[in-house]
Amino acid sequence: MERIGIYGGTFNPPHTGHIQAAKDAVEALKLDKLIIIPAHVAPHKELPEGSPSPEQRLEMVKLAVADYPKIEVSDRELKRPGKSYTYLTILELRRQYPKAQLFLLMGTDMFLAFESWMEPDIIMANAVISVLYRGEKGERDAIFAQKEHLEARGGKIRIVKNQILAISSTNLRRLLAFRCAEPFLPQGVGEYIREHSLYETTADWKKLPMEELEKVVIRLLNPNRVAHVLGCRDTAMELAKRWGANIDDAARAGLLHDVTKALDGPLQLTLCREYGTILDDFGRSNPKTLHALTGSLVAERIFGESPAVVSAIRHHTTGKANMSLLEKIIYVADYMEPCRNFQGVEKLREYAFSDIDAALKLGLEMTLENLVSRELDISPETREALEFLNNH
Repeated sequence: MERIGIYGGTFNPPHTGHIQAAKDAVEALKLDKLIIIPAHVAPHKELPEGSPSPEQRLEMVKLAVADYPKIEVSDRELKRPGKSYTYLTILELRRQYPKAQLFLLMGTDMFLAFESWMEPDIIMANAVISVLYRGEKGERDAIFAQKEHLEARGGKIRIVKNQILAISSTNLRRLLAFRCAEPFLPQGVGEYIREHSLYETTADWKKLPMEELEKVVIRLLNPNRVAHVLGCRDTAMELAKRWGANIDDAARAGLLHDVTKALDGPLQLTLCREYGTILDDFGRSNPKTLHALTGSLVAERIFGESPAVVSAIRHHTTGKANMSLLEKIIYVADYMEPCRNFQGVEKLREYAFSDIDAALKLGLEMTLENLVSRELDISPETREALEFLNNH
């Protein structure tokens, strides 16, 4: 009996994680072939504004799997109008391959939400649900509970352990915008993206007017970070007015201070490597803290910001000895913007407009106290900043 795998998704864009998952599935499930099917209109999510056309996504997937004879790419969902419901694709393939055993690949998030899909029973009646699972402890109980539940409904479930790379298409689009996505692009895909100017890889974002800068930055943030960033921008402008700093610089630094925050620790390290940045011991050991450094690198290289703005972003989490006025303002604004709600923030807000150094010192002390209580590493720059303030 022929064994055929089915791997759907938006592939916006296809990345090395997709290809590794496909290769692992072919081997683990002993597939005779795997059919990758880009969705025309995904039922579970909308494509971001400015995404490539369905035909361009199809071409990129073809390039990504060109060297794998057991993997083929189908345009069947692109030809079908309306939303790309998986059950319709499964029924089409069942008619085309009546004697084959079909295996439907999906990630853990999709598997846990599987019963919200259209016609899940039809899918289970015609295909083995094959879950791409990295073996992470935090997901194990939920995954195996769902397996047991669906098997009780008559489904056939296979857990496929694999080495999926920890990169999402969303974060890959961010790396493309930051011009450092090459490690995650299959052969030929990067060239196609650049040739067709996809994912804003050829956009010129240097010295953008404020309104345009805000639109670009918001697209690069996690949605739950937008209110904080806009609040930091507005607070920085108020503090700049109060203390006589450059208001435009304060606004730009406030907008850009968390521009790389959505990237996790490993991707922060990737950006540093691709930019040729040598890290100190603290940075290498604490990659989750690197967004201030990587944000400053992106502000300089991609947005063409001034040295003053770049430095304010660079030091907005740790501080440093002998900070400039703008650096103090961004550090304090990040700490006290209107979304912040913690014990001591009102006192910090009071100091911010009466004694900026006192506000900075209080913020640094609270940071130090928090890190000590959580037994986390403390940046040498934070200690140096406090020592400087205490001695001046």
